[in-house]
Amino acid sequence: LFLLQESMHAYAANVYTTVVEELMKGKQRKFIAVEQEFFRLWWDVVATDTHKQQVHQLLQEGRLEFVIGGQVMHDEAVTLIDDQILQLTEGHGFLYETFGFRPQFSWHVDPFGASATTPTLFALSGFNAHLISRIDYDLKADMQKNKKLQFVWRGSPSLSEREEIFTHVMDQYSYCTPSQLPFSNRSGFYWNGFATFPDPPKDGVYPNMSLPVTDTNLNQYAQTMVANIKERAAWFRTSDVLWPWGCDKQFFNASVQYPNMDLLLDYINKHSGEFGVSVQYATVGDYFQAVYNKNLTWEIRNSQDFLPYSTEPFQAWTGFYTSRSTLKGIARRASSLLYAGESFFTQYVRKHPEGSICKYKALKQLQSLRWAVSEVQHHDGITGTESPKVKDMYMNNLMYGVVNVKKLMASIIFDMNNAKKNGDVYSSVYPKDSGISDVDQYVVVYNPLAWNITTFVTVSVSNSAMSVYDELGHPVPAQVQSSAESPATYDLYILVTMSGLSYRKYSLKPLDGKQSAFIGRSIKYKRRDITRAGQRGRQLFPVVNDCYQVLFDQNTNLIHSITERETNQTVELTQEFLEYHVNGDTMKGPISDNYLFGPNASAVPVSKAVGLEVVSGLLMTEIRQYFYSNVTSQDYIYAVYTRIYAVPEGYDGKLLCHRIEQEYSVGPLELNREAVLRTSTNLNTRQLLYTDNNGYQMQKRPFKAYVNNTVARNYYPMVQTAYIEDDTTRLMLLAERAHGVSSQGNGQVEVMLHRRLWNNLEWNVNNNLTLNDSSVVRPVIWLILGTKAVTNILYRASGLALEHRPVVMFGALSGDKPMLPGQLQQNSVHDSPVTVPPNLHLQTLSIPGWRYSSNHAEQVHSIRMGNQKQDDADFSRVLLRIRHLYEVGEDPVLSQPVLVDLKSLLEGLGSVMVVEERSLTGTWDVNTLKRWQWKTAQYPSKGFFNSTKTSEAFTVTVYPKEIRTFFVYFQ
Repeated sequence: LFLLQESMHAYAANVYTTVVEELMKGKQRKFIAVEQEFFRLWWDVVATDTHKQQVHQLLQEGRLEFVIGGQVMHDEAVTLIDDQILQLTEGHGFLYETFGFRPQFSWHVDPFGASATTPTLFALSGFNAHLISRIDYDLKADMQKNKKLQFVWRGSPSLSEREEIFTHVMDQYSYCTPSQLPFSNRSGFYWNGFATFPDPPKDGVYPNMSLPVTDTNLNQYAQTMVANIKERAAWFRTSDVLWPWGCDKQFFNASVQYPNMDLLLDYINKHSGEFGVSVQYATVGDYFQAVYNKNLTWEIRNSQDFLPYSTEPFQAWTGFYTSRSTLKGIARRASSLLYAGESFFTQYVRKHPEGSICKYKALKQLQSLRWAVSEVQHHDGITGTESPKVKDMYMNNLMYGVVNVKKLMASIIFDMNNAKKNGDVYSSVYPKDSGISDVDQYVVVYNPLAWNITTFVTVSVSNSAMSVYDELGHPVPAQVQSSAESPATYDLYILVTMSGLSYRKYSLKPLDGKQSAFIGRSIKYKRRDITRAGQRGRQLFPVVNDCYQVLFDQNTNLIHSITERETNQTVELTQEFLEYHVNGDTMKGPISDNYLFGPNASAVPVSKAVGLEVVSGLLMTEIRQYFYSNVTSQDYIYAVYTRIYAVPEGYDGKLLCHRIEQEYSVGPLELNREAVLRTSTNLNTRQLLYTDNNGYQMQKRPFKAYVNNTVARNYYPMVQTAYIEDDTTRLMLLAERAHGVSSQGNGQVEVMLHRRLWNNLEWNVNNNLTLNDSSVVRPVIWLILGTKAVTNILYRASGLALEHRPVVMFGALSGDKPMLPGQLQQNSVHDSPVTVPPNLHLQTLSIPGWRYSSNHAEQVHSIRMGNQKQDDADFSRVLLRIRHLYEVGEDPVLSQPVLVDLKSLLEGLGSVMVVEERSLTGTWDVNTLKRWQWKTAQYPSKGFFNSTKTSEAFTVTVYPKEIRTFFVYFQ
């Protein structure tokens, strides 16, 4: 929190204090505010009772308006939809609980490119209009010239007009006031100057304070402003012009801002006849209301997004898709742990009302991770576009939240098993960060998905002779082998099969002669010089499971081809690491930095020699490839660990068998290198790539040739999924963190895994944005190869299975009295799994703890009367979200609507009494939510969207791509 406090001290606290005070001095003055993280800090720590009273009044008068209202203004390119929804829900819950206020407009001015998921989320949250700014410079110029900066956007092809939203793209001046004054060499309109860090100046004189408005320059100032307004007016269809006043870190001294602007506005309005313009202070809502009232017919935009984003011919903002890969990975692991912790805690509260755990403390533990995951979704957070010390703040907050939730889950298991507390318990969500050495340990595994799963969990052990047993004492299939990372330890892979939202307990015993884990045997192959491989005859060796045969070429130690066994379709496939070399000297040409990717040439292969080790056992084969710069090099920077799983009879291994798991080890890189893994196939893909928007929907990415910077402008974000295909066969990549991805040749897909950069651009040096990241990263990607029909069935469930791998917790059994299997069985969550069909995803099951009334009139009344419940959190309201994973027409079976009986879905948690359907973030009753419907050729009359969602008693029909949100109350 240190940096948040520094920013509060330097300027953020002063923004809210001085703006509120200034708004009270003039009825005409207005202000919009976005990010709740700063506002809440001010509200809780700085604001006086008078300030608080004034904020309530200003909100009621519509002179202070919260727009978006999330914790942060989230990035759109590299964030997961679940985390976007979380951070919006956190902010909206606070605003509704505190003020009865529900944001209805967006102000997404700063994310680097715009995703098509965002308009859908904002529509589902009840917004009437959406506003963006950063899109390709050449596209913006074209739209501006043709007055097409405003349109009705149908972000989701399946939800189409039901969740469309009016969208405004800011013009070339973007969201900052143009500061140039033709009559002075001082700047204009930024009268409070620029904030200084870490302390405000002692004398109150800030750097770069603009020329004050005086009687002598009033006319010239007004002419400057009017000229800019008229220039913009020519780019829009209505006579209303949105003129943003402010910029980053402005209004920390509103007492000089408003008095100067008051003079200017009054003067222009007095002379509006000669100027041809009248002006007023406005919120975003005022502007959109004015445009809506004009009743024009608007063009419809389809589900195409605005990614990637370039600001100039050599400035493609595609580097941040990969920047700070470690932070991207930890943010996603934290999000996944939070998802597991929420449903685990919800089940505990429902099933163990008499449990010994303090629920208020537990909620605080969950909140610490909710806030950390929300905060890192910021467009300078998970993007990797922050300085090292800000990155450290994000990491520390995430790790603090992760430890809290691990502790909570461990203590719930103890309480549910009434175990003795003398066993040392700690939990782990990282597959390999904790070892087990002593006798008779147990492992508790929780499946956070509402599906039955069969998968492997990995535990680090110190001994290869191990046996694994389930709760009933039956042996469990497992394989143990020496670890690739540290030869002194062993990796134990345990085959777990679990029902939805349930946990199982496995005991690990040193070998007792009966049933041991299978041993993975290692064979090391000679290092091969790949530059000379063509001179020898080809020798191939196979690695096989029920779904695939993977052939390796012994001359190169590289993959040669993969055969999908069901169709007997063989795809030639090779993989290599390459590096883009980039320039760090602005005098010598375009640079790469945290944001930008600017390669000087094509990527260069990194290795001339590959070492190989194959570890094979009955359950899985691991192929370890080490890439050396030449045949004699001692050390490697690159390695790939490929795992192929065999599933024993009697287990449902469909997902597991079709998964070729790859874990990469990359780094430390040399300076100004960007590392990619390129997979080349003989599929005739016509260089067409598909990548996802935020793990929600797919986008088509045809290769585009540009005059300049073609390589970088054909990079796209992959948040969870990317694929290439020909007429019959598809190669799918699934990721557990965001990466940049591109198809630079026919049949190719390359993933940027890591970047290490330094440059001398003054702004980057001053802000410590040089990305000298010397870390080693270890991302995981799952490959799926097959027909389009087969991959369609597999990829949604597989992507979520990778995102939400089971949570593994460890404990020691207390020595004197091991628990009997029977006792364990009774207390486990087995008896009532929560399971949804394979085309639905249980996206949220949590206890938010909000104290607001879900009846709007009641909520507003209690706030006006000043008797909001300041008391305890509400544990009776459960938040449930269900998402349909498929698009209309994507699959003959899985694209069908699904009828869900919520009462029977949740019967394991108790008897459902009341279900209320809500807007996405919970603040609207969908039956009272009326969004503005903007006129289009398809809908010639303007009006309101009425929700057509009716749920008969407790059954709901979930249609393709819907995300349905409910409050559930139990008996």
